[in-house]
Amino acid sequence: MIIPKLHYISQGNSPKEHLENIQKACSSGAELVQLRLKNVSDKKYLKLAEEAREITSHFQTRLIINDNYKIAKTVKADGVHLEASEVCPTVVRDYLFSWQMIGGTANTLQDCETLISKDVDYIGLGPFRFTATKEHLPTILGLSGYSAIMDVLDTKTPIIGVGGITTDDVKDILATGISGLAVSGAITRDFNSIKLFNQLLNASSTEEKRHTFE
Repeated sequence: MIIPKLHYISQGNSPKEHLENIQKACSSGAELVQLRLKNVSDKKYLKLAEEAREITSHFQTRLIINDNYKIAKTVKADGVHLEASEVCPTVVRDYLFSWQMIGGTANTLQDCETLISKDVDYIGLGPFRFTATKEHLPTILGLSGYSAIMDVLDTKTPIIGVGGITTDDVKDILATGISGLAVSGAITRDFNSIKLFNQLLNASSTEEKRHTFE
């Protein structure tokens, strides 16, 4: 399973705005979006997830549902992203369709190792810097935190940096060994930045390819 290098995490002042922003992200070239809604009832979440699924299917963009794995299965989303305190990935794996992916949130080396032992498909490692999208923010990692974890972590599981990341950070973050990014604020402020994020993220892989074909 190939995990896209750029994830857009939905943002908005209302559920309707989340959906509008998901549509903008898809039409700007996002390959994967995560519907991340807090404090809505399951009934409303399901309705919004169905609408998000329609939008993303139209653009052939992958859809990940944040936390609610039952809804992810119902709407046949491409997967679910589990926050640190939520249910065990192994339980979720048994519940979901075999083709659905599972991502998990990590803040420490131990978090990463635990998630890898539970066979997640990717790990969201953060926060990189302070971000207002989350309450009770764990330790800010920054480049030094990323380097410290990536230097020790031996895994083929894609590690996705998350938390207040902008296009200016991409090169330095990739240099730590992180393989992709999940971005919310910077993209919501300017959907055109998706193109630049994708260029910066793919620059490293096209360089490798160019050398192989000579």
